[in-house]
Amino acid sequence: MTTISDEVSKKIRNVPDFPKPGIQFKDITPLFQDPQLVSDMVKAMAEQWKNKGLSGVAGVESRGFLLGPLLAQELGLPFHLIRKKGKLPAETWEASYDLEYGSASIEMHKGAVGKGDQILIHDDLLATGGTVKAAVQLLAQAEAQCAGFSFIVELDFLAV
Repeated sequence: MTTISDEVSKKIRNVPDFPKPGIQFKDITPLFQDPQLVSDMVKAMAEQWKNKGLSGVAGVESRGFLLGPLLAQELGLPFHLIRKKGKLPAETWEASYDLEYGSASIEMHKGAVGKGDQILIHDDLLATGGTVKAAVQLLAQAEAQCAGFSFIVELDFLAV
């Protein structure tokens, strides 16, 4: 019997040497050519989090914006944006993280989440975990809690 996870894995395209030599890029865009699979995937992801006391879903820019709002909608919860530094118009919380080639910062609007809120962080892919660690720091600044994580792809072969 083929699972949703199997179907999703079949659709993810490997792009060698992108964005630089030695990187094996996991391209999720072919998933979106199959609306039924996207619907099934979102329902399966949401099922894991129903009745867990969540207050919202936060999606990390930019690919966390593709399914994050659908996941939030399926759960009947608000969706919160976590964006690259300088992209949000109002006062923000900020957290930085390291990359292979430097560092970056992400932000979330102050007031987007509240003290004690239980937030699910969604992104397309988990590699080294730097981005989601920074997202957890943003929630902590707002006195909210990270209730868990949701990813389409986890690169467990990196063993970081």
